[in-house]
Amino acid sequence: MSVTEHDLTLPLSQEAAQKLKLGDFVYLTGEIFATAGLPTHDRLLKCLEGAEPLPFDMSGSALFHLGSLNEEAEDGTLSIVYMNPTTSTRFNAHMPRLIPGLGLRATGGKGGLDATCARAMAESGCVYLSFLGGGAPIITAGIRKVTGIGWPEMISHYRIARIEVERLGPLTVGIDARGNSIYDRTSKASLEKRAAILEGMRAERDSFEA
Repeated sequence: MSVTEHDLTLPLSQEAAQKLKLGDFVYLTGEIFATAGLPTHDRLLKCLEGAEPLPFDMSGSALFHLGSLNEEAEDGTLSIVYMNPTTSTRFNAHMPRLIPGLGLRATGGKGGLDATCARAMAESGCVYLSFLGGGAPIITAGIRKVTGIGWPEMISHYRIARIEVERLGPLTVGIDARGNSIYDRTSKASLEKRAAILEGMRAERDSFEA
């Protein structure tokens, strides 16, 4: 499988999302949204139900599962000391509704999302971009400034940060805009390999018992 590098500008067009293939490397420039909070995702769903307005228009944008260490100035502005991905599977119950509801073109973090999320991504033309776990210096190097904070009354890592980035990456396409998933393929390959190993062990045991 050939791997291509893409330098992309956000907000991401549907055409650009559709061109991305599993395993491709992506660098992003523009504005992203980031949060690591389960309560934040709950609140976003309530916004879609009409409980309150969304803090930002995220149509065509990227919402990433990223936690951060922040410094807050006296005037309330926020700077990011470092940023690291959190596990996306924590949000499996939220993303099938948030992806179409927010109009996302990209989401991501680490660990992937489940098959229900992948189907929602295929229906919406959204991709999942995988961040390097423990790669805080690489991720943080792409951050230029925080351009907005959604729900500042929440604790720091539950807020939604709108962040200007420049060549954020490399990120890996883990689920493409057609719903193909590296994580599903890896899981199937692991199960097949496990079955083969167990069968070999059984055969070896039977040879000893014979």
